[in-house]
Amino acid sequence: MLINPSSPHSDDGWLDRNIVDPSLKSERPIVLETKQLHVYYGDNEAIHEGDLKFPEHRISALIGPSGSGKSTYLRSLNRMNDGIAQVTGEILYRGVDVNRPEIDVYEMRRRIGMVFQRPNPFSKSIYDNITFALKRRGITDKKKLDEIVETSLKQAAIWDEVKDKLKKSALALSGGQQQRLCIARALAVKPDILLLDEPASALDPVSTSKLEETLLKLKEDYTIIIVTHNMQQAARISDYTAFFNMGRALEYDETSRIFTSPKVQLTNNYVAGDFG
Repeated sequence: MLINPSSPHSDDGWLDRNIVDPSLKSERPIVLETKQLHVYYGDNEAIHEGDLKFPEHRISALIGPSGSGKSTYLRSLNRMNDGIAQVTGEILYRGVDVNRPEIDVYEMRRRIGMVFQRPNPFSKSIYDNITFALKRRGITDKKKLDEIVETSLKQAAIWDEVKDKLKKSALALSGGQQQRLCIARALAVKPDILLLDEPASALDPVSTSKLEETLLKLKEDYTIIIVTHNMQQAARISDYTAFFNMGRALEYDETSRIFTSPKVQLTNNYVAGDFG
């Protein structure tokens, strides 16, 4: 369960909750929302005014200059800042505040998976990279593991490239292949949301294009939130875009509007390349 059964706040019906945000002009339910989110590194407030809502089965991009807080915000969504920073406010996953202390963080991270900036495959075979977390959760049936490995690698659009070398080291793959393997590894535990922190920053243009094609297909089944420094990438693949500056989400709207008629002058300056 997402909430520790011993908690007085346990709610067996939490999966049935849906929230719709009319301001986003989306008929999709809101799967993740932050309210009054603040992140502090000691006395330094890195995030303030972080109120955003993310529609289901859509790609939302977080853009902004270096140090604007977009990666800090993203890492807060599945509590990757625990032990590093103090995070206050609500992080509502389908109506449940996963920022409460009694939340089972490991179960929550299974539902809200994350792929980091640089590919970080385990020093194991391709097969073992995908099955590692599954085996730790007690899944040992080889047929079932084989099925999950194939399905996950196909979803990440890398199956055809690695199906004949599953027992070979994942470290022998190219950077782009490693990144798609890391996505497959995250998908293997069947998350609901996928967080990606600049996943293409270390990739060449061909690998970046393959990654973007993969993400566009994945949004049919997953909600995706991506931090990117590449505005063209945000324009190509995202449905919604949030512009961050100095720890604030200054503007959040449909991507087409952010890039053609933003309401905030700083957003306009940034997407026009006239910033700083």
